[in-house]
Amino acid sequence: MKKIPSHYNKLKERHGGLLDAVEALGQAAKAGGPIDAATAELIQLAAAVAIRSEGSVHSHTRRALAHGATAEALRHAAILLTSVVGFPAVAAALAWIDDCIEDA
Repeated sequence: MKKIPSHYNKLKERHGGLLDAVEALGQAAKAGGPIDAATAELIQLAAAVAIRSEGSVHSHTRRALAHGATAEALRHAAILLTSVVGFPAVAAALAWIDDCIEDA
């Protein structure tokens, strides 16, 4: 997996307790059910696409790839949202996903 973005590191430096709590919450949510890691990342990727969060799309794309998701699955997860969030949001997300796939 690519190194953690510098902005996240700055946030962690400035607000370590908060970021520790956020990370623990994410780990607890993932451990609380039967969904495998790659699928969990695809679900979170879809949410990131829906709120048009470039940083989150990058993060969950990298994590999904690290857990074995394919480039095709990542792109399909975004494309499935077309009728929900609209083509412009999906087109932007596909570019952000491709950024990470190309860097992998």
